[in-house]
Amino acid sequence: MTSSSEEALAHSTSEASLARSKERSAQIDIAITEDPSRFRILTGDRPTGHLHLGHYFGTLRNRVLLQNRGVDTWVLVADYQVITDRDGVGPIRERVINLVADYIAAGIDPERSTIFNHSAIPALNQLLLPFLSLVTESELHRNPTVKSELEATNGRAMSGLMLTYPVHQAADILFCKANLVPVGQDQLPHLEQARLIAQRFDKRYGRADASRPVFPRPEALLSEVPLLLGTDGTKMSKSRGNTIELGMSADETAKILKKAKTDAERHISYDPLNRPEVSNLLMLASLASGEDPHVIAEQIGDKGAGALKMYVTDALNAMLAPMRERRAELIAHEDYLLSVLRAGNDRANEQANATLAEVRQAMQMNY
Repeated sequence: MTSSSEEALAHSTSEASLARSKERSAQIDIAITEDPSRFRILTGDRPTGHLHLGHYFGTLRNRVLLQNRGVDTWVLVADYQVITDRDGVGPIRERVINLVADYIAAGIDPERSTIFNHSAIPALNQLLLPFLSLVTESELHRNPTVKSELEATNGRAMSGLMLTYPVHQAADILFCKANLVPVGQDQLPHLEQARLIAQRFDKRYGRADASRPVFPRPEALLSEVPLLLGTDGTKMSKSRGNTIELGMSADETAKILKKAKTDAERHISYDPLNRPEVSNLLMLASLASGEDPHVIAEQIGDKGAGALKMYVTDALNAMLAPMRERRAELIAHEDYLLSVLRAGNDRANEQANATLAEVRQAMQMNY
């Protein structure tokens, strides 16, 4: 088979797999409505900086919706994963506290959801040892995140933690017996790695009762939010400085959007393919206001980029205002935020210890 034929086959297989994932995701969404108690989700973020609109529209808002639909929601502050690709942790205490504040301000309810952090859950991290015995080096190198990191290092040696990043994510998902993970399309390979580890563990060790596997096979709940660009028209990223952080003021938001990249055409239209920057601003306004982006474009018409930016600014500031007010209250009460994290860690430790005990029993290491 020629190289081009192999690439075409791989692309076709990938497209077919994505179509199946979307179909299954739609079925799961219906099942949640019918009986949310069947599901537990695991999701989270690395505390490498402040959360921004990409985080909110991409994942955070959906977590709140799932929580409010009755799904058992576990939210991880992935502090150990900060050092996968960094030489230090930075101002990590401040970032962890800010992350917890962002979660609660956005609507994550500590009474209904479990907020916890990696470094406080020893048994979760201990699962890495048996899990690493279930994957090969070549499988880890094929993971898209690992591959892209390797390509971006410019010859710098990759850390062992970065190489095993997908296995650490599997431990995050499987320790709490999560059977559902909200992900974007680019994260599907990570979830597949977790499913593979769960399957291999049960095949190698398992239980006397094969109908009760140690780990569930986690499934994907795909996000329907389109990819958002940064204000400079490139990928939205903390490191690029092209984001609007959730904790920014209304004036800071207006200042950033005033400099947002558009194009030379005065008439405003929603055309993601040919006018990506203008369409991105329209999508931000749509997500904030609930109005269709085409309708917003028609309302602005020939008023130009200035009117578009003003519309987006007003829509985002109106949406973020109550969140910002709540966040300011929370940041002023650090003891409360730490108590939320401690309570979540207590629950996570109880679950992690129970799971590790099951693993040790299955491996006949319970002596």
